[in-house]
Amino acid sequence: MNSSTAWLALTSLEGGIQLTTTQAADAQRLAGELAVLLGTWSLASAVQTLVVPLQGAQVGLVCNLRHDFRAHCMPGHDTLALHEKLGHTPQTDEAWALEREIWVALLGSPHRFQFASLDALTSHIRVRRNMALDARKTALAFKTEAAERPQAFWQDGGDEAGFILQPGRCLVDALTAATQPDASGKLYDFSCYRATEYVILLGIAQELKTENPELLAQLQSLNQVHAVRSGQFHEVYLVEYGSMEAPLPARFYVPGDRLWFRNPDERSSDVTGYEGSWVLYMGGGLFSNFWKRDTPYTLESKAIEIFHWKDGAYTDAQGELQMDESVVEALMAQTEANPASRAQVLERMLRMRDPKGVYAEGGCIDTTREYPKSVSREHCELVLPRF
Repeated sequence: MNSSTAWLALTSLEGGIQLTTTQAADAQRLAGELAVLLGTWSLASAVQTLVVPLQGAQVGLVCNLRHDFRAHCMPGHDTLALHEKLGHTPQTDEAWALEREIWVALLGSPHRFQFASLDALTSHIRVRRNMALDARKTALAFKTEAAERPQAFWQDGGDEAGFILQPGRCLVDALTAATQPDASGKLYDFSCYRATEYVILLGIAQELKTENPELLAQLQSLNQVHAVRSGQFHEVYLVEYGSMEAPLPARFYVPGDRLWFRNPDERSSDVTGYEGSWVLYMGGGLFSNFWKRDTPYTLESKAIEIFHWKDGAYTDAQGELQMDESVVEALMAQTEANPASRAQVLERMLRMRDPKGVYAEGGCIDTTREYPKSVSREHCELVLPRF
């Protein structure tokens, strides 16, 4: 295939996965290795590949779902029913089914995910799998201003450093103890944003424990002196994809994505912790509910909850805005039981959000998602800060 033909073919393919290499022969070898790997997931016949020229001397191997397979499993890039469409059942091995779901979502994505090697790709998928499985096990106490960690693993380093790792403690064990009551026997206080950070870092650390222990040692040393939080956490560990100008489809989510649902009501969004909701997509059409682990959110139930935040907001005796969760829960139940009301609420909420500072006709759906940077041994994208 000549260059012009390859470029024409490339433009007919959207998104998917791109592996970058330097020679066409390497790309063909990668295509063969990928086909064998996809056979492990019963996906070899569902994928098409194309070798395309890139800038300079590089070439890329672009991998997508075949049109008929994508049309059946994720029409319109809707991944929320992917678990069932792939034929997974409760009897299917959980980790295997989750990795397969991640493969298909990446291959059928409208956004092109680029990886430096096949090892970097498989590492990325394992990190996403870890995050989704960890999110399913996470249960916490929701506190927007308070915070608590298991003292056997963490110590309070003050406002500047945050909670730091006790010397000699394993970061994987410490993050597990803080987030999973099955391991610790206790629920610890978190905000939803900080909770997602711990689960993401745990998924990364679990991958490093077996695949890149040298980097895990660096992460442990860093966490013994300073916690990476908030905006810095995003900059150090995550990649954001999608934009206001080019929004991701409203029903497209890859297991392991972190995302934000916005509160489109101006008044109730002033209640601390209710500006919106940070969650992780766990696969199978479900989003994390760290406060009630056994009742994870669907896209619809999350939208209905956020819609009723406007009804639960009230001003206390000190003149501060607060949220009455019991009011929200009661109205959610009423809306879910009334098909006409439910459809009306979802029509309003399942729209793309308005821009920052605007409260008009937008809904709760964000235009972007976030995923971890590569931590594979040979193609690590992490640059850890110094404190």
